[in-house]
Parts: sequence; C-alpha cells; structure tokens
Amino acid sequence: MRNLILSAALVSASLFGMTAQAAEPLEAGKQYVELSNAVPVAVPGKIEVVELFWYGCPHCYAFEPVVNPWAEKLPADVNFVRLPAMFGGPWDAHGQMFLTLEAMGVEHKVHAAVFNAIQKEGKRLTKPDEMAEFLATQGVDKDKFLATYNSFAIAGQIKKAKELAQKYGISGVPTMVVNGKYRFDLGTAGGPEGTLDVADQLIAKERAAAASPSKN
Repeated sequence: MRNLILSAALVSASLFGMTAQAAEPLEAGKQYVELSNAVPVAVPGKIEVVELFWYGCPHCYAFEPVVNPWAEKLPADVNFVRLPAMFGGPWDAHGQMFLTLEAMGVEHKVHAAVFNAIQKEGKRLTKPDEMAEFLATQGVDKDKFLATYNSFAIAGQIKKAKELAQKYGISGVPTMVVNGKYRFDLGTAGGPEGTLDVADQLIAKERAAAASPSKN
C-alpha cells in the first residue's frame, strides 16, 4: 500500500503540466514499459487498451473527463476495457462493485455517479448493502445487485482481474496497457494528455505491425 500511495503522489505531480514529454519520440523504458511476457487480449483481432483504475483514486477521477471523450472516439479496431485494480480492503470492494455493475450491463449508466458519490459526496460504498442503497437511487435493482455481487460468476471475475493486474505488473493507478504488451501511466507519459498521446502512438504501432507482411 505504501508503494501505491507513493505512486499516487508521483502521479499527482504530473497531473499539472509536464506535457512536453509526450511530444518526444516513444522510447521503451521512458514513456512506457514493454512487458517481458505479453498478456492475451480479451478480443482477438482487436487492439486492446486497458485502463486500470480505482473508484477511490482522485487521480483516476481527474482522468475521467480526459479519457472518456478519447475512448468514445476510438476506431472500430480498438477495444477499450476498464479494469478495477484490487489490492485489498476498499480496492476490492469497489472493484467487486464495478464488476457486478458490468455483469448487469448497467456500468456505463452509473459509472460517473459512483465516482462522484465517492470522490465528491464522501460516500465510502465499501459495504454491499450501502452500495445497493445508493445504486437504487440510480435505477439499479437492489436485490438483483446483491445477488449478482455475491455470485460465483463475480468471484471468477475478481480472480481474473487480480491475475491480469499481476501480469501487467502495476503498482498504482491510473495505469494503461496497450495490447497486453505496453504499460504506462500519467507519470511516465507526462500527464493526462501525454498518456493518451502515448496510447495513440502505441495503437498505431500495433496496427502497423498487424498490417505488415508476415516474416517467413
């Protein structure tokens, strides 16, 4: 947890300014890290962009107005995925809530409201009943939420999310991973806009690699 807090502090310094770095040519080990073992993507044939986040992270909340419009305009060959980082305690509770809402098909409708409740309204939302009561105000069925939250299927999704985060080697949030190969964050990329610039360049890199003739 200490490392995560330190990472958040470093990211905080990069949120304001530090955009010049994004204009530099991409260099592994500088703006991004190339993973030693590529992680399989969720949808084969599409370039995957994963954003790892936590509802309790103020930097993730500040990133929302920047990343959301960008994600909405991604071309059809790119698959954008949100993945909750789960490091225990409230991280796990919030991650389980996100995965439950995603499984119910309502995450996109209440994602912003959940973020606002935690970041602006001071709600903890770490207990299932508390979550259900709040989500009911957003039109989510309480009983269905609780049944899904405690289901075997969600337990499997939690395990998968934790395994992915471990394979990505993340130490803080928000962190992005392109095509299961390249990991970067606001600190290494030079702020929110720089992060998306790095993502765009890595997407282009993967698209070009896919289009090039296979080597014999």
